[in-house]
Amino acid sequence: MSLPTASSPASSTLPLVPRCDLFCTVVDNFGDIGVCWRLARQLVREHGWSVRLWVDDLTSFRHLRPDIDPSLARQRCDGVDVRRWDADFGPITGDNAPGDIVIEAFACNIPDVCVQAMHARKKAGNAPVWINLEYLSAEDWVDGCHLQKSLHPQLGLLKTFFFPGFTERTGGLIRERELFSRRDAFLASPELRDAWWQRTLGLPAAPKGALIVSLFAYENPALAALLTQWANSATPIVCLVPQGRIAPAVGAWFGREVLAPGEPATRGALTVYGLPFVPQIEFDALLWACDLNFVRGEDSFVRAQWAAKPFVWHIYPQDENAHHGKLDAFLGRYLADRQDDTPDAASLSHGAREALRTFWHLWNGYASTAPDWPALTAALPELHRHARAWANAQAAHPDLARQLASFAEIQVK
Repeated sequence: MSLPTASSPASSTLPLVPRCDLFCTVVDNFGDIGVCWRLARQLVREHGWSVRLWVDDLTSFRHLRPDIDPSLARQRCDGVDVRRWDADFGPITGDNAPGDIVIEAFACNIPDVCVQAMHARKKAGNAPVWINLEYLSAEDWVDGCHLQKSLHPQLGLLKTFFFPGFTERTGGLIRERELFSRRDAFLASPELRDAWWQRTLGLPAAPKGALIVSLFAYENPALAALLTQWANSATPIVCLVPQGRIAPAVGAWFGREVLAPGEPATRGALTVYGLPFVPQIEFDALLWACDLNFVRGEDSFVRAQWAAKPFVWHIYPQDENAHHGKLDAFLGRYLADRQDDTPDAASLSHGAREALRTFWHLWNGYASTAPDWPALTAALPELHRHARAWANAQAAHPDLARQLASFAEIQVK
């Protein structure tokens, strides 16, 4: 079965260009809009959808896509119709009538006038497919909640909960078709890597003989102890710090008010470079250019996994440490013994597994003890092999955009 358009009767074929409204509120930081922007672009580029992306904070969006103009109510970018979602959504007209698929990202509560217009389509016999795209989690309950439905108590509209995840019973992860080929070309080419360093930092080439780390995190009381361990390291360490919430603390550790983009600071074995806030399209290359990546939230967390490099996740903190259960759920999956016999599926040693688990716990505030950098460093060769095996295993599942597109097609009545 297929989706009818707003003006046509129900038919047995999907519209030539399915129309989708994707609603996003920027709650905090950039994770919500980061996920929604990737999804919108992929639905347009790979599945031929017409997507309107409604965003309530275009100023934050511009950090990810610098050519976004926050003053415009409507603009087109990468084939996506970007709309400013004002507090007063205004009356429903032909220009903003709900499309064939309506996605509210992360339970953002779409405008009531839009819900009423969806109900009008339902009465006309062509109700939109209404999807609540949920946050990513590795917890066991996600498998049972994926594709569960909820009926609007007054209007009878059906909403489906769509959960990204790490198993075949979930909606998968965002992954563009060409992502791995782009990654592998970058990693195989010293020229591409050196060009990135030249373009981003003005350095002639990637540093030689140093461990290269990217540091993207929330404010963290463990930071000073980690920087001290890096400064005392027997191996030179080059750390790249994008502008963001942890950057001022890094500058303060060096006795500076701020570490400006491109500005280096050195203490002992550690050299830090401030980076500009990296546009989303450049973020993958930052991860590929490093030997170890510290990431935060959801969007950079997923991209670090696709980078097939060792990484440390700073999960978004929640009240009463609710985030600890989510972090441990992922670690349980990520560090589990692989059961297949592919060449890169060798199990992690107990030492490497516990080094990563303990470091993540301490970086995320499970205790006030400083993270054990020497133990993590010793495990990096094993963790690198494991990261590639994990990425390949997750890539065996259909990606999130593909599953969303397939779901919409079979759900249309």
